[in-house]
Amino acid sequence: MLKTRKPANRAPARDKISPVSVIPVLGDLSRFGEKTAIVDAGGECSYALLDDMSRRIAGALLKTAGVDDLAERRIAFLVPKGRRYAALKIGVWRAGGVSVPLCVTHPPAEIARAVDDCDPFAVVCHPMFEPVAREICSERGTVPALADELLSAAPPPSLPHIAPSRRAMIIYTSGTTSAPKGVVTTHANIEAQARAMIRAWKWTDDDTVLNVLPLHHLHGILNLLLCPLAVGATCETADFDARAVWKRFERGGITVFMAVPTVYAKLADAWDAMDGSGKKAAGDSCRKMRLMVSGSAALTVGLSSRWRAISGHTLLERYGMTETGMILSNPLTGGRKPGFVGKPMPGVEAAVFNSRGEPAAGGEEGEIRVRGEGVFLEYRNNPKATSEAFEGGWFKTGDIARTDGDGDFQILGRQSVDIIKTGGYKVSALEVENEILESPGVARCAVVGV
Repeated sequence: MLKTRKPANRAPARDKISPVSVIPVLGDLSRFGEKTAIVDAGGECSYALLDDMSRRIAGALLKTAGVDDLAERRIAFLVPKGRRYAALKIGVWRAGGVSVPLCVTHPPAEIARAVDDCDPFAVVCHPMFEPVAREICSERGTVPALADELLSAAPPPSLPHIAPSRRAMIIYTSGTTSAPKGVVTTHANIEAQARAMIRAWKWTDDDTVLNVLPLHHLHGILNLLLCPLAVGATCETADFDARAVWKRFERGGITVFMAVPTVYAKLADAWDAMDGSGKKAAGDSCRKMRLMVSGSAALTVGLSSRWRAISGHTLLERYGMTETGMILSNPLTGGRKPGFVGKPMPGVEAAVFNSRGEPAAGGEEGEIRVRGEGVFLEYRNNPKATSEAFEGGWFKTGDIARTDGDGDFQILGRQSVDIIKTGGYKVSALEVENEILESPGVARCAVVGV
């Protein structure tokens, strides 16, 4: 059985025990019965099976801790995409814990840094990651548990009540402008973030999404796992391979696809290598989908046009952050403007503030600031960074943008990285890159200040 370090000195909430344990963002998973929840390398997994798996994991964690509520203890995990990942995340929540998904491709030093910061009660891993997990945990008072061992436990008779205000998840930022920070969100934050996307993009239980993104970043976790599961849709998981994705598209049944611009560029390159009949079949398979979304990085106008010619889809561009969920989105129906990321999502307030800290006029450049129920609670172990991230109740994103006459936002870049001061002017590296990429013969480029 799993051995862990001594639990934190915190009293469990023994007065609130539930036989069902409803997770705020997901509700009662058992209501979807035998409908397919996850499709992975092992085949189909129903909602009923996922519900049972998560209960077994919750029971094993509680038994190990010797409590009836983990009371926000952190559970880190190294588990690849698929049913085990989904069951573990839900099981941690059902036990009252905080899920900390770690990147399965990071080097041990990066994983160790996250483990040191989150100070987990336990680390759960897939057998393929057990050597790495054991090496990292052996010096930290925690012994890793195999996910399969947790799944062999008996479901508990009761589970703790999960209040929306509880801490739910820690995701580590990519660290593009500073050391990675642990973004702490509550169940209420996650529910608000998912609710905004479900409403804006009209998720239903008829949807099937193909998820080729990693599950240690918010894009894959929230957009492509939690949103589908919240409405009873189906999430297929796979590692990204351009030819395999095209083959899956052609088999049909996928209704929603979301990815980063690099994925779309590689899919377009693979399409270019096909013969005439292959190109037609691939393009037609995309036209059967109801929604294709691009995010997590800037989509060039050229790639947007290229993808529209291939698939018939004008990619729905959107903008979000680990700290906030999705902030801005082009409309599901109606015109979409390449190079723009639309207007605020339902329930989200967003505005551009100029260098004087005042709301910017239309067309004036400034920092995007956000407020709403989806904005994160805090940075883990970093009260200074948390305090500096807010001003007047607004979260300061650090991203520079402007709005056009319709109120649509155009992202110009990261304040500390993509805005270059030259000759007394502030120049957006992204805008310069877009202009260069429109030139014939240019496939990739990067613009930096010297």
